[in-house]
Amino acid sequence: MSETGVIHDIGYRHYDGPRLGLRYITRSLFVSSLKGAYGFGRSARSKVMPLLLLGVITLPAFVIAAIVTIGSLDTLPLQYTQYAARLQLLIAIFVAGQAPQMVSRDLRFGVVALYFSRPLTRQSYVQAKYAAMAAALFVLVTIPLLVLYVGALLAKLPVRQQTSDLAYGLVGAALLALVLAGIGLVIAAFTPRRGLGVAAVIAVLLVATGVAATLQGVARDQGNDTIAGYAGLISPFTLVDGVQVWAFGSDPASLAGPPGTTGGLVCLAVTLAVIAGTYGLLLLRYRRVSVS
Repeated sequence: MSETGVIHDIGYRHYDGPRLGLRYITRSLFVSSLKGAYGFGRSARSKVMPLLLLGVITLPAFVIAAIVTIGSLDTLPLQYTQYAARLQLLIAIFVAGQAPQMVSRDLRFGVVALYFSRPLTRQSYVQAKYAAMAAALFVLVTIPLLVLYVGALLAKLPVRQQTSDLAYGLVGAALLALVLAGIGLVIAAFTPRRGLGVAAVIAVLLVATGVAATLQGVARDQGNDTIAGYAGLISPFTLVDGVQVWAFGSDPASLAGPPGTTGGLVCLAVTLAVIAGTYGLLLLRYRRVSVS
């Protein structure tokens, strides 16, 4: 018997609708990555840790707001610009948990090849992931600040003053989100194993924070406030705090603020360099990722 080929009609229809293009694909990747950072669109177990961290980070803000409202205090006991630095351990845990989830899984399971088989460039992929991680961190830090702001208004604190202080806190939250997102994604992008990425990110952030605090403490004990101020460049939390102290005149959340105007400009320059540098490293990393 001779073998013959058969074409089976299984009902697929050619797509003749609009081609939405690169911008739409990038935006869709950003939205899905942002939702994934909080477990939406994933299993119920994936929602537990990020939402729990969000609740724990927000809880002190509720307590402070209640104390200010009930006690009729004249000012908030904690400035908006200091809140993130006070809860930096929880924020570091969030970065360590979600940065590998955002990029390591794509590398491990070869999903990157599927992304790049569409009209999605490597640069657009990096931009979407970076923006999604930064947005997730901004939400994490901003919600407690808004709770503090509502509490301050309920306590009838000066609206103009509280609004300007909140604006300073939001600027600081945005800078911190960009810095932490870049650091977390760069570390996670160099390992396809999520567990290893989590350990690496938390280790880097905790070690940097510990070294900065130790050096600041030793320098303060020796009476050298200049070295104590520059030691804050080591940790992303004290680095951004230094920018806030210089730019907005807020009280430092660490042991020492930047030494004068020069120190503030150095903090700002290092912050921008970290953001630009981590973005560049991500681009370099994904240019070398094979899609075969």
